Amino acid sequence: MKTNAARLLDSLDIKYELRTYEVDPEDLAAETVAAKVGLPPEQVFKTLLARGDSNGPCFAVIPGNYELDYKKLAALSGDRKVELVGLKEVQPLTGYIRGGVTVLGAKRGYPVFADETIELWDAISVSAGVRGTQILVAPDDYLRVTKAVIGEIAHEKR
Repeated sequence: MKTNAARLLDSLDIKYELRTYEVDPEDLAAETVAAKVGLPPEQVFKTLLARGDSNGPCFAVIPGNYELDYKKLAALSGDRKVELVGLKEVQPLTGYIRGGVTVLGAKRGYPVFADETIELWDAISVSAGVRGTQILVAPDDYLRVTKAVIGEIAHEKR
């Protein structure tokens, strides 16, 4: 199944691989998705939508087994503080539902901030824009397409 994210990569002639998996709506954790697509959780990146107090919404792209560091994201985004956008706002702002949020083909082009660990991999996995499908893509291609700013914005779960 071609998603908006896959069509965007096709239009830019970027190579990628789609991996599908069985969705459990009760468990959308990135660690679970990673196990289902056969990758370590630190290679499967989740896309979170945050809102800064000065600059508004932004995407934070972090490893599946990490937590967002709000202070570091705020510093990188030029905000004094950031918080995650409420679940009810995610779909209207991005066009995607929880478990399917991706920067690729999102409804609006918010600033993107990616954790520096994204550069450690030959390929990363991100949502393809629907639950049950992941896109594996080279980090350089992903960063170029999304115009992401790279920084330390996450830490391992405690």
